[in-house]
Amino acid sequence: MDTLSAAWFLLIGMDADLLAIVSLSLKVSGFAVLYALILGAPVGAALAIWSFPGRQVLIVVFNSLMALPPVVVGLSVYLLLSRSGPLGDLGILFTPKAMIVAQTVLIFPIIVALTREAVKPVFREYRGLLVSLNASPFLVLRTVLWDARFGVVTALLAGFGRAVAEVGAVLIVGGNINGLTRVMTTTIALETSKGNLELAMALGVVLIVLALVMNALIYSISRIGLRFQEVRE
Repeated sequence: MDTLSAAWFLLIGMDADLLAIVSLSLKVSGFAVLYALILGAPVGAALAIWSFPGRQVLIVVFNSLMALPPVVVGLSVYLLLSRSGPLGDLGILFTPKAMIVAQTVLIFPIIVALTREAVKPVFREYRGLLVSLNASPFLVLRTVLWDARFGVVTALLAGFGRAVAEVGAVLIVGGNINGLTRVMTTTIALETSKGNLELAMALGVVLIVLALVMNALIYSISRIGLRFQEVRE
């Protein structure tokens, strides 16, 4: 009970350390999902639209990588960014930038796979029109991504939820440095091991609230998308 009370007071008192940790978590995951969306949405749409050698293999690969273990991503990014790695000269290991890179890699396959699923029915609907207009590849991509925007936003939210809740990748490349790379999940894991349950529990409550908000948004956007489709038909 004392732990619960202390955690509650941290939350309602807007504890400075707690706010800094939550803020960094949202910043890292926000930038990661933005970069993954910019890179992954066109790839997912292309896989839904065009046929080319190796397309089915790529689809299977991206679908499989949706379950990629975060620690594997963290290790891979660590090897790339370490001093002996090919990108070691960047000097961003154990910084928020390295954490953003790791989370971007982690959620990129999610954005690709879910965008492809959202674009497939849209392209089937517009295919004849786009072919008759002799639309350029850029126009085709822009058209189908815009019309599949509800599904793409759902993919974005799913990616954000995956990023903000993972611990392995950011711990490996970020190191949970106080005042620099402490995010919610790594702090919960390490503070619990040290017996500081108040901060860990307060951050756990924030993560649960975020999960509820993400799922509510995904559900709401899916419902809006279905209603939009019904009205258009």
